[in-house]
Amino acid sequence: MRTALTIAGSDSIAGAGIQADLKTFAALGIHGTSAVTAVTAQNTTGVSEILAMPPLLVRAQIDAVASDLDIAAFKTGMLATAEIVSIVADAVASLRRLDGEKGSRTRFLVVDPVMAASAAGRTLLAPEAVSMLKARLLPLATVVTPNVAEAEVLSGIRVGSLADAQEAGERILELGPAAVVVKGGHLPGPQATDLLFYKGSVTKLDTPRANVGTVHGTGCTLASAIAARLAIGDDVPAAVQCAKRYVTGAIERSFEIGHGARLLNHFWQLSL
Repeated sequence: MRTALTIAGSDSIAGAGIQADLKTFAALGIHGTSAVTAVTAQNTTGVSEILAMPPLLVRAQIDAVASDLDIAAFKTGMLATAEIVSIVADAVASLRRLDGEKGSRTRFLVVDPVMAASAAGRTLLAPEAVSMLKARLLPLATVVTPNVAEAEVLSGIRVGSLADAQEAGERILELGPAAVVVKGGHLPGPQATDLLFYKGSVTKLDTPRANVGTVHGTGCTLASAIAARLAIGDDVPAAVQCAKRYVTGAIERSFEIGHGARLLNHFWQLSL
C-alpha cells in the first residue's frame, strides 16, 4: 500500500489538520502517517490555544517514518514557525537527495500554505516564517494550494476576482513550485472556481457553489487529497481534478456537530 506523510498541526475537533489529512488518506486508499508540528485547542467555533512543537521533534518524527516506510508523498499544513519551515525543507531536500542517489522516484510534496485560522486574530504561521516558506519550501513543492488570502500574501497583490487570482498564481509559480492551485472558494459568484497553473497553462476547475454555510477543513482536505492521488500515480492535473471532486462531495454531505462551522464528511464515498 502506498504511504503518505502529513506534516501539520493537530486539530482537536478533528475537522482539519492532521486528523482531516489522515481521514482523507484513508478514504482514498492511502496509508497515512503524521509528523505533528503544533497542538491546537479548537472546536467548530474557532481556535483558543496553540503550542508549536520543538523543531527537532518535528524532524525526528519525519525521520522516524521515512527510515521505516517508503513515503510516496508529503503534505504540509500548519508549520507555525520559521524554524519548523526550515527543518521541514531540510528533511524533504535530504530525502530527495537520497532518492537521486538511489535512482528512486522523486517523492511528491504538496504544500498547503496555512497562515491563519478562520477565527479572527489566530495566526497559524508566524510572519517571519512566510519569507522562509517562499524561499525554502515552495521551490521544493510539486503543488502549492493557497486560498485567496494566502495567495495575496505569497504574491503581494490583492485578489478580488478571477483575473486577480490568475495574476497571483503566475507570481507564485515564479517562486519555484511545479504547479499552483489558487482556490477560489472565497471569491464571489455562483461557481467555486479554482485555477490550476501547470506546465505553462491555466486550467479553470468549476463546480456549483454548495450553499451549506461555513465548512471547516476544506483546504487541508483538498491538499491531502491531491497528495494521495499523486501517491497513487495520477499526474498533477488528474490528481487536482480528482481531489476537487472528492472535496466537493465532502462539502455537499457535510454535517453540523457543534455550534459553529460544519465538518466535512470525509467518508462520503463509502455510503454511495
